[in-house]
Amino acid sequence: MKKQRIAVAYSGGLDTSVIVKWLQEKYDADIITVTGNLGQMKELSGIADKAYKTGAKKVYIQDLRKEFVQEYLWRALKTGALYEHTYPMATSIGRPLLAKALVEVAKRERCTAIAHGCTGKGNDQVRFEVAIAALAPEIKVLAPLREWEFRSREQEIAYCEKHGIPVSVTRANPYSIDENIWGTSIECGVLEDPMVEPPADVYQRTVSPSEAPDKTTTVSIEFSQGIPVGLNGNRMDGVELLEKLNEIAGANGVGRLDLVENRLVGIKSREIYEAPAATVLHFAHRELERLTLDKEVSHYKAKIANDYADLIYNGLWFTPLKKSLDAFVDETQKTVNGLVQVKLYKGNVSVGGRSSPNSLYDTKLATYTEDDKFDHKASVGFITIYGLPVKTFYRVNKNGDLKKKRIPRRKKV
Repeated sequence: MKKQRIAVAYSGGLDTSVIVKWLQEKYDADIITVTGNLGQMKELSGIADKAYKTGAKKVYIQDLRKEFVQEYLWRALKTGALYEHTYPMATSIGRPLLAKALVEVAKRERCTAIAHGCTGKGNDQVRFEVAIAALAPEIKVLAPLREWEFRSREQEIAYCEKHGIPVSVTRANPYSIDENIWGTSIECGVLEDPMVEPPADVYQRTVSPSEAPDKTTTVSIEFSQGIPVGLNGNRMDGVELLEKLNEIAGANGVGRLDLVENRLVGIKSREIYEAPAATVLHFAHRELERLTLDKEVSHYKAKIANDYADLIYNGLWFTPLKKSLDAFVDETQKTVNGLVQVKLYKGNVSVGGRSSPNSLYDTKLATYTEDDKFDHKASVGFITIYGLPVKTFYRVNKNGDLKKKRIPRRKKV
């Protein structure tokens, strides 16, 4: 009988390290690990050697950074998608791409199952499994954390120690960290108490605002159809731009988020996020849209942004709705071209200036000087028509009296 083959989403962290050995023991299967490079740094160091030492039969490490930036991050940025108006969703938006890579390897290696390291009360289990169902409904999905015997991270650490599995997590440093080029998420340990201020060692890529430079740093970002294409006068691709902007913004203490959020599964969780570049780019993109989108599109797009953020967070990337929203957003971004200057100072972000060849701002209409070209007399007719429904209502219902009026009886003939 041919041995079963299982493709495992492998980050090299505690959970996925345990999974490789645990699946081998439970299913007597060959384990093929799949790691996607989304711009994380520490997690990739020595990950292939770690996977083989843990028991993997074959190891895939794929550079997905370019696709991640162009097809995933820029779409979220163009839409203005921030979950609960705050979180740029670095982890959330990476899951559908990792699921896609998993499916491709699983099909190539003729795996009968795909396994992930998501917990039974987290969001990622939904994101992975819904994406896999869309891309490969015939492949079985295994979720060891929903069924195995371990009930705490401490028990998993003990399992690793027993089997000689190399992991960086210790009992003294129990944080769960997920990182990519768009941001870092940190949870567990003392962070589970929302009253506890995050210890200094929690943060991975930003300095404390109090320790940031005492001088303002100004950066200029050039956009083409809603997509960042240049930084400080230099044209560059998305990956390079994000790496440089993460470094600049992080050095100024920008991008720290302490968020109690509503998970898809119905519970609240406290997460610490770092998203230096994402924070700056969302701010700059929003400022450029203020200049280039007309009022109705701008206001309607704000509603779409919330829906799109929910879609990403809730694992519905590969859906007809997402494709339809993309078409709308792409149309709105055709005029979002120009330059935005952003000022960074001790964790704060402010606008220094903005310009666009598609700017709808007309100085001669906005000014209060003698150059004013606005027709003030036209306002009389505008206000008359605009206020007519209100005037009519209160003329009929005098003094705001909304009591039911006596209905006159029809006279008998």
